[in-house]
Amino acid sequence: MNIQVILGLLIPFLGTSLGAACVFFMKRELRRSIQRALTGFAAGVMTAASVWSLLVPAMDMADGMGKLAFLPAAIGFWCGILFLLLLDSLIPHLHMNAEKAEGLPSKLARTTMMVLAVTLHNIPEGMAVGIVYAGFLSGTENMTAGGALALALGIAIQNFPEGAIISMPLHAEGKSKGRAFADGVLSGAVEPVGAVLTILFAGLFLPVMPYLLSFAVGAMIYVVVEELIPEMSEGEHSNIGVLMFSVGFTLMMILDVALG
Repeated sequence: MNIQVILGLLIPFLGTSLGAACVFFMKRELRRSIQRALTGFAAGVMTAASVWSLLVPAMDMADGMGKLAFLPAAIGFWCGILFLLLLDSLIPHLHMNAEKAEGLPSKLARTTMMVLAVTLHNIPEGMAVGIVYAGFLSGTENMTAGGALALALGIAIQNFPEGAIISMPLHAEGKSKGRAFADGVLSGAVEPVGAVLTILFAGLFLPVMPYLLSFAVGAMIYVVVEELIPEMSEGEHSNIGVLMFSVGFTLMMILDVALG
């Protein structure tokens, strides 16, 4: 694994860590309107990354199947949806601004379940980066270093506000700044771990690369629709979230085309 790939895998994690560090520099918890704007931005980036960096390449790889080229994408997509649905149903977690936890009943602290919610959110992002870099290392057509870097940068950009959104409420609920920062960083650690594991098993994954790319799409879209869109739309002035969704989508689309 060369240095270029290692740096690419760490970029999303760096985005989360820098965002979590906001707890040291900002005195107040983020206003609800700002949280909605940042959540909308993250949703836009994830949606564009799902389409441009993952779904389109997956369908291009299956082009030899003719009119059935959609099949790997459709199967992988639904596997990703069902996988996140399963995790969502099993892992105890608490979404931002929610009062009732989801998943199996648990006596975990509220702050712990908030961290688990973001960790659950980050699983498909780490898989997506790992799959794209695995495809690049194996020489898979349509998987370029620029495209992999664009995906890593896009996820890092949307991870920055996520890091702030998790660390600052944790501090507001009583945790020290250092502990809130550590928990914010920890929530993003699953991304490089998942990405590295994906690359290590790349030899097994190559024959089913279109399915895996689409699997990551399904998992990411599940997070966007189940978590991010409701959060960006709650309360008054939901148009803020919509506008920032559009900004995030446009930025990720530009990155993928310009670097890919």
